[in-house]
Amino acid sequence: MRALLCSSGRELSIPASTQVSENIKQEKDAGASTTNALVRRHLRIGWWGLLLFLAFGIALEAMHGFKFGLYLDVSNEMRRLMWTLAHAHGTLFSLAQIAFAATLHILRDQRSWQLTASRFLIAGTILVPGGFFLGGVYLY
Repeated sequence: MRALLCSSGRELSIPASTQVSENIKQEKDAGASTTNALVRRHLRIGWWGLLLFLAFGIALEAMHGFKFGLYLDVSNEMRRLMWTLAHAHGTLFSLAQIAFAATLHILRDQRSWQLTASRFLIAGTILVPGGFFLGGVYLY
């Protein structure tokens, strides 16, 4: 039992089960704030990534339109392929970030897999398109 003072000065007792439910509510609130932080993080990464990779796609189209030798020469076919793959994978990973944020928002509860999935998705968003891009920078 827990005792509280009311406005008249009388002491009121609260059953222990109410304390337990308050503790559970506080734990849920902490889990919800962590989930909200993950949602915001993935939305931010997703939309900024989409901006970056779509702008990169526009730059690739401009190089194609202006017939840049760096991009269109037959000897640079591998560069063109790798940079196109970087653009496509970056765009799709950015969309996956936004979809993951929407999924977290719908679930609304903290689960153990969410933080692990979040870290791997962020790493994939950086490493996969980055690897394709760097693979096109230096050709063997």
